[in-house]
Amino acid sequence: MSARNVEDVEPVGDVRARFGEGPCWDPATETLLWVDIAGGALHRTTANGTTANGETANGETANGETARTVLGGEVAAAFPTDRGTVAVARDNTLLEISGGEVVGELAGLTPQPRMRFNDGGCDPRGRLLIGTMHLDKEPGTAALYRLDEDLVPVATGATVSNGLGWSPDGTRLYYADSPTLRVDVFDYDPGTGVPTGRRVLADVSDSGGRPDGLTVDAEGCIWVAMILGGEIRRYTPDGALDRVIALPVSHPTSVAFGGPDLTQLFVTTGWEPLSEAERAAQPLAGRLLRLDPGVRGLPSPPLALD
Repeated sequence: MSARNVEDVEPVGDVRARFGEGPCWDPATETLLWVDIAGGALHRTTANGTTANGETANGETANGETARTVLGGEVAAAFPTDRGTVAVARDNTLLEISGGEVVGELAGLTPQPRMRFNDGGCDPRGRLLIGTMHLDKEPGTAALYRLDEDLVPVATGATVSNGLGWSPDGTRLYYADSPTLRVDVFDYDPGTGVPTGRRVLADVSDSGGRPDGLTVDAEGCIWVAMILGGEIRRYTPDGALDRVIALPVSHPTSVAFGGPDLTQLFVTTGWEPLSEAERAAQPLAGRLLRLDPGVRGLPSPPLALD
């Protein structure tokens, strides 16, 4: 196992989210979508042509400009679609956004008090899987759904349904229900979008943090943001801990590969949970961070709507 220092990490742009989450690379626009859950906002950050040190190919400094769309409520996730719009999970509804405006509603949860959407992801064929969480984190009340004509539950009994990622061949689904302190793996049928055979891939209880968002690289390894633990972990497909990257923030929330060649790793972080003393000690809390992981990511398919 190898480790890296916090000096390898840099901020992108100057936006500070109250609780950043859900990074997702949009290859069509070469921008990164991410959200501020507590701030009720969708972000789109320019990262076109930048290297891990923030410079463009011709040596000019990239500015990391971010367009911010405030939608209200709690905005948990966002995904580019195959018709050039953005699907946004706000509270208990999946909305379609175009040009900063809501243009439609894709689906909604059956009303349950204090239940909202949380993390999600699109499988290699563009199907959306998205989880939920109870605002009081009541054990076993959340679930993981697949978006078909409506929302279809594919895994139940979760508490905080979080990170999702697929193996390069699409036959494995990695999943984190944060309070379990583990990353699980399902067998996944790319033809039907049905996960089966859930089992433990990795126990992360030695971290001091909880598994939050995750992503998978082109070598099939799983990168996990350890919220409260101040680190990112990389696990091999057989569950062995391969790498730990220490971060200058205690609340990394999620990770995603991006950049034109998918060689940059973006990290969203939280600011609001921190005390005043912690905020002073963590000036990058709430910022979008970036590092060079030394490996490529997998393409992010858009949500298939058409």
